[in-house]
Amino acid sequence: MDLIKLVEKEYIKADLPDFKAGDRVTVHYKIKEGNKERIQLFQGDVIQRRNSGLNATFTVRKISNGVGVERIFPLHSPNIDKIDVNKIGKVRRARIFYLRGLSGKAARIAEKR
Repeated sequence: MDLIKLVEKEYIKADLPDFKAGDRVTVHYKIKEGNKERIQLFQGDVIQRRNSGLNATFTVRKISNGVGVERIFPLHSPNIDKIDVNKIGKVRRARIFYLRGLSGKAARIAEKR
């Protein structure tokens, strides 16, 4: 086995939920402020997942006070406490960047039943 993959195997999280683009997720992210640590929630729609292994990232988009906010999270980061899947979306693409140009009811994603 490749030496790099052997080292990466130690850091890959196994308890992650199965989610994809179009799903609504809540990311519990650890924030350090001085010597204190707290958990901040970021809830929004996953608009893409990219790469694999230890380099995997996913982008979450939410609307905050009428402004679209996107944040890219490393999937296997030690700062991610947990990821909750709130809703499974029905989309036909792996990367749904077209949501950036939509607003209001047009920007909703249908829920898979």
